[in-house]
Amino acid sequence: MTGAEARPGRILLVACGALAREVVALKALNGWDHMDVSCLPALLHNRPDRIPAALRARIRAGRRTHGEVLVLYGDCGTGGALDAVLVEEGAERIEGPHCYAFLAGAGAFDGLMEEEPGSFFLTDFLARQFDRLVWRGLGLDRHPELRDAYFAHYRRVVHLVQQPDPAIAARAAAAAARLGLPLVTRVTGLGGLSAFLAPRVA
Repeated sequence: MTGAEARPGRILLVACGALAREVVALKALNGWDHMDVSCLPALLHNRPDRIPAALRARIRAGRRTHGEVLVLYGDCGTGGALDAVLVEEGAERIEGPHCYAFLAGAGAFDGLMEEEPGSFFLTDFLARQFDRLVWRGLGLDRHPELRDAYFAHYRRVVHLVQQPDPAIAARAAAAAARLGLPLVTRVTGLGGLSAFLAPRVA
Protein backbone atom coordinates (compact mmCIF):
# COMPACT_ATOMS: atom_id res chain seq x y z
CA MET A 1 0.00 0.00 0.00
CA THR A 2 1.30 3.44 -0.87
CA GLY A 3 0.26 6.97 0.05
CA ALA A 4 1.66 10.16 1.54
CA GLU A 5 -0.74 10.37 4.49
CA ALA A 6 -1.70 7.86 7.15
CA ARG A 7 -5.25 6.52 6.90
CA PRO A 8 -6.63 6.28 10.45
CA GLY A 9 -8.95 3.37 9.70
CA ARG A 10 -6.25 1.08 8.38
CA ILE A 11 -4.08 -1.27 10.41
CA LEU A 12 -0.73 -2.62 9.28
CA LEU A 13 0.48 -5.97 10.54
CA VAL A 14 4.25 -6.27 10.39
CA ALA A 15 4.96 -9.98 10.52
CA CYS A 16 7.76 -12.46 10.09
CA GLY A 17 7.70 -13.99 6.63
CA ALA A 18 7.38 -17.40 8.29
CA LEU A 19 3.84 -16.38 9.28
CA ALA A 20 2.77 -14.86 5.98
CA ARG A 21 0.37 -17.59 4.87
CA GLU A 22 -1.22 -17.88 8.28
CA VAL A 23 -1.74 -14.13 8.71
CA VAL A 24 -3.20 -13.74 5.22
CA ALA A 25 -5.50 -16.74 5.82
CA LEU A 26 -6.68 -15.33 9.14
CA LYS A 27 -7.31 -11.93 7.58
CA ALA A 28 -9.42 -13.50 4.83
CA LEU A 29 -11.28 -15.80 7.23
CA ASN A 30 -12.39 -12.89 9.39
CA GLY A 31 -13.01 -10.37 6.61
CA TRP A 32 -10.48 -7.92 8.01
CA ASP A 33 -10.40 -5.80 4.88
CA HIS A 34 -9.13 -2.77 6.77
CA MET A 35 -5.93 -4.61 7.64
CA ASP A 36 -2.81 -4.88 5.49
CA VAL A 37 0.11 -7.29 5.91
CA SER A 38 3.80 -6.49 5.48
CA CYS A 39 6.31 -9.27 6.07
CA LEU A 40 10.03 -9.16 6.76
CA PRO A 41 12.08 -11.97 5.17
CA ALA A 42 11.98 -15.20 7.16
CA LEU A 43 15.70 -15.63 6.41
CA LEU A 44 16.40 -12.85 8.91
CA HIS A 45 16.18 -15.62 11.51
CA ASN A 46 19.64 -16.62 10.35
CA ARG A 47 20.85 -13.13 11.33
CA PRO A 48 18.64 -12.10 14.28
CA ASP A 49 20.91 -9.12 14.97
CA ARG A 50 19.42 -7.55 11.83
CA ILE A 51 15.78 -7.99 12.83
CA PRO A 52 15.41 -4.96 15.17
CA ALA A 53 16.64 -2.40 12.62
CA ALA A 54 14.54 -3.93 9.84
CA LEU A 55 11.50 -3.93 12.11
CA ARG A 56 12.06 -0.30 13.12
CA ALA A 57 12.21 0.77 9.47
CA ARG A 58 9.03 -1.13 8.63
CA ILE A 59 7.15 0.34 11.61
CA ARG A 60 8.16 3.88 10.67
CA ALA A 61 7.18 3.35 7.06
CA GLY A 62 3.87 1.87 8.18
CA ARG A 63 3.06 4.86 10.33
CA ARG A 64 3.16 7.05 7.23
CA THR A 65 0.36 5.06 5.60
CA HIS A 66 -1.63 3.47 8.44
CA GLY A 67 -3.35 4.61 11.57
CA GLU A 68 -1.97 1.71 13.63
CA VAL A 69 0.88 -0.81 13.39
CA LEU A 70 0.81 -4.18 15.15
CA VAL A 71 3.78 -6.56 15.23
CA LEU A 72 3.66 -10.34 14.84
CA TYR A 73 7.14 -11.31 15.98
CA GLY A 74 8.62 -13.07 18.96
CA ASP A 75 11.97 -12.06 20.38
CA CYS A 76 13.39 -14.52 17.84
CA GLY A 77 16.92 -14.56 19.20
CA THR A 78 17.42 -10.79 19.39
CA GLY A 79 18.19 -10.90 23.11
CA GLY A 80 15.63 -8.23 23.96
CA ALA A 81 16.69 -5.81 21.22
CA LEU A 82 13.43 -6.30 19.34
CA ASP A 83 11.36 -5.34 22.39
CA ALA A 84 13.59 -2.31 22.96
CA VAL A 85 12.72 -1.10 19.46
CA LEU A 86 9.02 -1.61 20.15
CA VAL A 87 9.23 0.46 23.33
CA GLU A 88 11.05 3.24 21.49
CA GLU A 89 8.57 3.17 18.62
CA GLY A 90 5.48 2.74 20.81
CA ALA A 91 4.36 -0.39 18.97
CA GLU A 92 2.71 -3.51 20.36
CA ARG A 93 3.60 -7.09 19.53
CA ILE A 94 2.09 -10.49 20.16
CA GLU A 95 3.24 -12.00 23.45
CA GLY A 96 5.75 -14.84 23.40
CA PRO A 97 9.47 -15.47 22.92
CA HIS A 98 8.97 -17.12 19.52
CA CYS A 99 6.29 -18.26 17.11
CA TYR A 100 6.12 -21.76 18.61
CA ALA A 101 4.85 -20.29 21.87
CA PHE A 102 2.26 -17.95 20.43
CA LEU A 103 1.02 -20.42 17.83
CA ALA A 104 0.62 -23.25 20.32
CA GLY A 105 -0.39 -20.96 23.17
CA ALA A 106 2.01 -20.29 26.04
CA GLY A 107 0.51 -22.91 28.35
CA ALA A 108 0.39 -25.60 25.67
CA PHE A 109 3.96 -24.88 24.58
CA ASP A 110 5.21 -25.06 28.16
CA GLY A 111 3.39 -28.37 28.52
CA LEU A 112 5.10 -29.76 25.43
CA MET A 113 8.50 -28.73 26.79
CA GLU A 114 7.77 -30.24 30.20
CA GLU A 115 6.66 -33.43 28.48
CA GLU A 116 9.93 -33.60 26.52
CA PRO A 117 12.59 -30.86 26.81
CA GLY A 118 14.39 -32.32 23.80
CA SER A 119 11.71 -31.26 21.32
CA PHE A 120 12.60 -29.85 17.91
CA PHE A 121 9.64 -27.82 16.65
CA LEU A 122 8.33 -27.44 13.14
CA THR A 123 5.61 -25.01 12.09
CA ASP A 124 3.86 -25.49 8.76
CA PHE A 125 6.33 -23.01 7.28
CA LEU A 126 9.37 -24.89 8.60
CA ALA A 127 7.95 -28.19 7.43
CA ARG A 128 7.65 -26.75 3.92
CA GLN A 129 11.09 -25.13 4.06
CA PHE A 130 12.95 -27.81 6.05
CA ASP A 131 15.37 -28.74 3.28
CA ARG A 132 16.34 -25.14 2.51
CA LEU A 133 16.43 -23.68 6.01
CA VAL A 134 17.50 -26.62 8.17
CA TRP A 135 19.15 -29.32 6.08
CA ARG A 136 21.01 -27.09 3.66
CA GLY A 137 21.08 -24.18 6.09
CA LEU A 138 23.13 -26.24 8.53
CA GLY A 139 25.29 -27.69 5.75
CA LEU A 140 23.93 -31.21 6.25
CA ASP A 141 23.55 -31.64 2.51
CA ARG A 142 27.35 -31.46 2.34
CA HIS A 143 28.15 -33.07 5.67
CA PRO A 144 25.31 -35.40 6.68
CA GLU A 145 27.59 -37.00 9.27
CA LEU A 146 27.12 -33.88 11.39
CA ARG A 147 23.43 -34.61 11.90
CA ASP A 148 23.91 -36.64 15.06
CA ALA A 149 26.15 -33.97 16.57
CA TYR A 150 23.77 -31.11 15.80
CA PHE A 151 20.71 -32.98 17.05
CA ALA A 152 22.25 -35.05 19.80
CA HIS A 153 20.07 -33.52 22.51
CA TYR A 154 16.78 -33.80 20.66
CA ARG A 155 14.42 -36.69 21.32
CA ARG A 156 11.52 -35.90 19.02
CA VAL A 157 10.15 -33.57 16.34
CA VAL A 158 6.92 -31.75 17.18
CA HIS A 159 4.93 -30.47 14.22
CA LEU A 160 2.67 -27.59 15.27
CA VAL A 161 -0.05 -27.66 12.62
CA GLN A 162 -1.70 -24.35 11.73
CA GLN A 163 -3.66 -25.49 8.68
CA PRO A 164 -4.01 -29.27 8.25
CA ASP A 165 -2.70 -30.32 4.85
CA PRO A 166 -1.62 -33.85 3.85
CA ALA A 167 1.26 -32.48 1.76
CA ILE A 168 2.68 -30.51 4.69
CA ALA A 169 2.15 -33.47 7.03
CA ALA A 170 4.18 -35.62 4.62
CA ARG A 171 6.97 -33.04 4.62
CA ALA A 172 7.02 -32.98 8.43
CA ALA A 173 7.23 -36.78 8.52
CA ALA A 174 10.07 -36.72 5.99
CA ALA A 175 11.91 -34.10 8.04
CA ALA A 176 11.61 -36.18 11.21
CA ALA A 177 12.85 -39.24 9.35
CA ARG A 178 15.90 -37.36 8.05
CA LEU A 179 16.71 -36.35 11.61
CA GLY A 180 16.19 -39.90 12.86
CA LEU A 181 13.59 -38.74 15.39
CA PRO A 182 9.98 -39.72 16.09
CA LEU A 183 7.29 -37.28 15.01
CA VAL A 184 4.56 -35.86 17.25
CA THR A 185 1.77 -33.76 15.77
CA ARG A 186 -0.23 -31.10 17.58
CA VAL A 187 -2.92 -29.10 15.79
CA THR A 188 -2.76 -25.49 16.97
CA GLY A 189 -4.87 -23.81 14.31
CA LEU A 190 -4.62 -20.03 14.14
CA GLY A 191 -5.97 -19.45 17.62
CA GLY A 192 -2.85 -17.82 19.04
CA LEU A 193 -2.76 -15.23 16.28
CA SER A 194 -6.51 -14.70 16.44
CA ALA A 195 -6.49 -14.16 20.21
CA PHE A 196 -4.02 -11.30 19.77
CA LEU A 197 -5.57 -9.71 16.71
CA ALA A 198 -9.32 -10.05 17.19
CA PRO A 199 -9.75 -7.47 19.96
CA ARG A 200 -7.42 -5.04 18.18
CA VAL A 201 -8.67 -5.13 14.60
CA ALA A 202 -12.42 -5.36 15.13
